[in-house]
Amino acid sequence: MTETPPAPTDPFAHDVLNAAEGLDPVNPAYGHVIRIATALNLIPIAIAASVADRLIMPRIEGPYGLVTTAAWLIALIAIAVLPTRRVARWGFKIGEGQLRVARGWLFRTDTIVPFVRVQHIDVGQGPVERLFGLSHLVVHTSGTHNSTVTLPGLHADLAAAMRETIRRHIQTDFA
Repeated sequence: MTETPPAPTDPFAHDVLNAAEGLDPVNPAYGHVIRIATALNLIPIAIAASVADRLIMPRIEGPYGLVTTAAWLIALIAIAVLPTRRVARWGFKIGEGQLRVARGWLFRTDTIVPFVRVQHIDVGQGPVERLFGLSHLVVHTSGTHNSTVTLPGLHADLAAAMRETIRRHIQTDFA
């Protein structure tokens, strides 16, 4: 007896759907990269909310700590929970003559890039990605609308191998 995948409307079924669609997941360590980036963005906002709470609440005779608690709670949830969910919603497949990248849940994007449309390929690595041995693959295609497809969360060796695979296809197509 085979188990049927959950209906696409199930918000927690994305991992199963990616597997059912034959997509490979991005590296789970990418969650740490997102977590650090989120912290670097949200902690200054939470600190500003704490300062605003300290300065404003005494003047309006409101409960001190309410804004601070809410800001830090939202920041902690965003740092702890959301990155894992974002990573689970990325999938990719490099196939014969094309790269497929799928991401998102509420607004799902499924992009297929034929290698014959590829102009050039970049493998990038920021300092936090480098810390975890990850890279992102950027595929530039002909055209203007959606001409760049980025696939983050790849192990550095895998990103380089994917770049070489696409490069070989480009050379073969134009040879």
